[in-house]
Amino acid sequence: MTYIKRTIEEKVISASREYACLLLTGPRQVGKTTMLEHLMLNTGRTKVTLDDADERKLASNDPALFLELHPAPVLIDEVQYAPELFSYIKIAVDNGAAPGSYWLTGSQSFSLMELARESLAGRVAVLHMSSLSQSELYGDGISAPFSVELSELKEREKHLSACSATEMYSRIWNGAMPGHRSGKFTDRDLFYSSYIQTYIDRDVTEMIPGVDKLAYADFVRAAACRVGQQLNLHDIAQDVSVSDDTAKRWMQVLEKSEVVFFLRPYSNNLLKRTVKTPKMYFFDTGLVSYLTRYSSSDILMNGALNCAILENYAVSEIIKTFRNNAKDCIIHYYRDKDSREIDLVIESNGKLHPMEIKKSVNPGSKLADVFKLLDRGSVPRGTGAVLCLRESMSAVDRDSLIVPIWMI
Repeated sequence: MTYIKRTIEEKVISASREYACLLLTGPRQVGKTTMLEHLMLNTGRTKVTLDDADERKLASNDPALFLELHPAPVLIDEVQYAPELFSYIKIAVDNGAAPGSYWLTGSQSFSLMELARESLAGRVAVLHMSSLSQSELYGDGISAPFSVELSELKEREKHLSACSATEMYSRIWNGAMPGHRSGKFTDRDLFYSSYIQTYIDRDVTEMIPGVDKLAYADFVRAAACRVGQQLNLHDIAQDVSVSDDTAKRWMQVLEKSEVVFFLRPYSNNLLKRTVKTPKMYFFDTGLVSYLTRYSSSDILMNGALNCAILENYAVSEIIKTFRNNAKDCIIHYYRDKDSREIDLVIESNGKLHPMEIKKSVNPGSKLADVFKLLDRGSVPRGTGAVLCLRESMSAVDRDSLIVPIWMI
C-alpha cells in the first residue's frame, strides 16, 4: 500500500497551530484517519476510535473520564458516535487547551457540523475532506481552487498530468477512493461491493432503524442511474416500489452521509424564469460506474451514461479543489423554463463564470453562446469555459476558453 499525499495536509497543520480543536469531516473511507495518522507520526499524539464499542460506551456515559483516559494531544476517530464529548471538549478548550490538542474525525458531516456549531462555535477549525483529487492522483498534489482565468489555468497546467479521452474514462471508472487507488484493495468490484454493504450496515441502519437493506441498495442503484439529472424522487421511488415520502427520507440520508450531493439552480431577482429543482451527483464516479454495472472503462465511454458521468466527474473535481484549500465553492447550474441550460455557474469575485461540460475533443464555438443567458441578471458575467476531452487548452474567444477536464 502506498500513502498518497493529500493537498489538505497543509491546512490541517496550519489550523492545528492556531486552534485547540480541529474537526475533519467527509464521506466514509476517503482517507481522513489515514492522513491524520500519517501526520501524527513521532508527535506523541495518541489515537482512540469510537468504532470500538467499549470506548464508545465510555465516551457516551462518562465523557469526563474518557478524556482523562485519553489526554491531549489526541485523535478521536468517528466522534459522531458520542456527541456527549463535544461539551466536555468545549470546557477543555475554554480552560486553555493548547493549539492542536484535539483532532476529531467523523463521516456524518451534516450532524457533526450542527454539533460543532452548537457546542464549539468559534473554538473549532472545521475542514472537509473529499476522495482523492486529480492533482493528488495524477499531478504533484499542488492545486489552487479551480478558476477559468487564463493566467491561473496556465499555472495549473504545470502541476497536472494531461490525458487522452480514453485515459479520462479510465480515471472516471476507477474512481478516487484511497483504499482502492493506493493499492490496498486491488479488486475494484469487491472494494465497491464491500463499501456499499458497510455503508448500509453501519451508517444507514443507524439513521433509519429497521430499514430494508436490500430495498435501500436498490434505491442507491436507481439514484446512480440518474446522475447529472434534475432530481425526480417520484421516478426513483417507483423504480424500487417505495412511497415518495420514503424516497425523500432515504435521499436525505444519502446526502447527509455524502454519497450524493446536489447543485441548486442559479437564480436572482432578474432571472425569474429559472427552475427550482436541484441536480444530483455522486461524490465518487467509480461508485457510480460500479452501481450502474459498467464492467470496464471502454464500455463506460460508449455507454448510455457516458456524458452524465463525465459531467459528474468534472463537477466533483471542481468542488474538491475548493475543499482541499478550505474554501467555499459557490456553484450552481442554470436552467430556465424554456429548457435552456448552462451546466455550471461558479460565482467568484463578484462575477459569474459559466461552464459547459462536453464529451468532445473539438467542441464547437457555438457552445459558448448559451453563456449570454446570464447577461440578463444583476451579477456581471466573467470568463466562461467549455470543459471537454481536448488534450490542450484553446479558446472560442477572449471571454470563452476551451479547457481540458484533466486541468481541473
